[in-house]
Amino acid sequence: MHEILINGTNKLGQDFASFIDKLPNMHGVVLDENTFDHYVANELFVHFDYILDAVGDPEALSILRQHKREDAMLIQKDTLMAFRPILNEKKLHMMHIELLLNHIQDGIIFINIDNNIQMMNKAAKEMIGWKNNPIGAHILDVIPNSKLPEVLHRQEIELHKKLTLQNNREIITTRMPLRNSSNQLVGAFAVFKDAKQLKEIAEENTDLKEIKSMLEAIIYSSDEAISVVDENGIGLMINPAYTKITGLTEKDVIGQPASVDISEGESVHMKVLKNRRPIRGAKLFVGPNKKEVVVNVAPIIVQGKLKGSVAVIHDMSVIHELTNELNRVKQIIRSLEATYTFEDIIGTSQEMKLSIEQAKIAANTHATVLLRGESGTGKELFAHAIHNASDRRHRKFIRVNCAAIAESVLESELFGYEDGAFTGAKRGGKKGLFEEANYGTIFLDEIGDLSLHMQAKILRVLQEKEITKVGGTTAIPLDIRIITATNVNLEKAITNKKFREDLYYRLNRLPIFIPPLRDRIDDMHQLVHYMIEKVNQQYGRNVQSISAVAMKKLKQYSWPGNVRELENVISRAIIFMDISEEEILYTHLPMLELETDKQQTQFQVEDHISLQAATEQFEREYIYNVYKNNDFHKTNTAKQLNISVRNLYYKLEKYGID
Repeated sequence: MHEILINGTNKLGQDFASFIDKLPNMHGVVLDENTFDHYVANELFVHFDYILDAVGDPEALSILRQHKREDAMLIQKDTLMAFRPILNEKKLHMMHIELLLNHIQDGIIFINIDNNIQMMNKAAKEMIGWKNNPIGAHILDVIPNSKLPEVLHRQEIELHKKLTLQNNREIITTRMPLRNSSNQLVGAFAVFKDAKQLKEIAEENTDLKEIKSMLEAIIYSSDEAISVVDENGIGLMINPAYTKITGLTEKDVIGQPASVDISEGESVHMKVLKNRRPIRGAKLFVGPNKKEVVVNVAPIIVQGKLKGSVAVIHDMSVIHELTNELNRVKQIIRSLEATYTFEDIIGTSQEMKLSIEQAKIAANTHATVLLRGESGTGKELFAHAIHNASDRRHRKFIRVNCAAIAESVLESELFGYEDGAFTGAKRGGKKGLFEEANYGTIFLDEIGDLSLHMQAKILRVLQEKEITKVGGTTAIPLDIRIITATNVNLEKAITNKKFREDLYYRLNRLPIFIPPLRDRIDDMHQLVHYMIEKVNQQYGRNVQSISAVAMKKLKQYSWPGNVRELENVISRAIIFMDISEEEILYTHLPMLELETDKQQTQFQVEDHISLQAATEQFEREYIYNVYKNNDFHKTNTAKQLNISVRNLYYKLEKYGID
């Protein structure tokens, strides 16, 4: 059980208190002005794992820092305010789930592996006759004769079992253990009906036509796109949501073969009917507009006989929108804390051991660190690890991609600005990222892409340990750890008058070179298996291994995009594999060009490579060559390719180059 203290009874404090109250294994306490002094006098702050300050009073904040446990996390008002929109969205989502569960007439109970209740819907409470909040209570304290602990212990399903509750109410219940995507036991749940009510329902619904009408009504009212075929793969039923996604009507589908809606790919209905096994996550293009979708299909088996299959179709554009929103939230979280440690850095080769050892030494100093290496070698991973191993690990870690922010706004983003500093400036001014990261760590990624003007500004920060906001005159002292990174040849840039020599010497006091993947091929096996496990978790796949031939092909490739490109290749291979395949073969890998002395890209015609894949391969190689010729300078590369810097970022990420 995590203990959480919320300082403040204002709206912000109450919002977080009500949210925490609904979470399992969380216990929240709200302090007002009267009880604050009592907690200080009695040293009660040490009992809490997390302290949320919703007031923002500097004096109170100082007291909280002094009296909290060293390992307790203190979250300030500004951070709570930043997360408030996400909190409200999460609360709304939880309300929708709770509303849905409470509208289900079946009783539903879920317990964790400690036999504590994690969820109980309204119907369950009414049948049991429980008035209090059951969340967190032991199941036997609520239902003394519950069989859920036995199901959890035996890990066996129990179907349609009778049970008489303490109030003499008889129920029919189904109990089963619950596992996560990694097949780990996480708890057990029970679904039950009042036996008397179940008998009445059975008597009222003996007419099969009425049952069919009910099922059709459910399917037609569903927001999920659904299609049903018979045992021969002939269309039986679709709903309006299906028509909305595919553009196909009942006239187009019903009575037609299951493949009628497929514009690219193989009918998943027919695969399921053949194998009598469900398939999840199949990607297809459907309808006349070639809509990209993900399909889950399950067989319909009645009394041991195959009667057909049912498919639920998800619009990929909606999934992409949700993914983008998730990435936005991750970016917010990423700016507030460092995620990775040295344990997350994979590699046992001598080259990587040396880099890791140097980074661990750097973590124990306050010197400026310069991470050097090609794109995709893991420079940001090292920056996270150095911060998390330093004495600043409980402070902020802020990453700044110097090449991704326009020159016109970079200075105000880094240094902040005063009220009225320029047209469109935020009223009251704004803190810069240097000030936000004070007492913590700031990671200046791609510092080699900075203009000479901004280089001079950074040099002054390193020399004076202070900043001045845009439009301001007052110097703000800094106590900050600066980690920088670049893939640019700084020595060459100095010769070409593109990088300041004095800044170079300031940055290069503690350089750490991260080797490219081609120089640590011994780590390939470990990296590939780590990535297979990661992609399995992300996409719900069950890939177990990679063939020796495929591994040999990976080791022969030069990997200009390094580890990031390797992850891209493994991800794409698994995504486009058949759902039933468990081993990555040579044929699953895209066309990896072997190292050659020729400067022009050569393609080897392979019958398993589509035109689209070949086109993408050429584009990737061409972009990489231009990128390399421009010393990995993104602005110059985009200019030569005649595309925007944003578009270049998209393509670098797509092809695993950067």
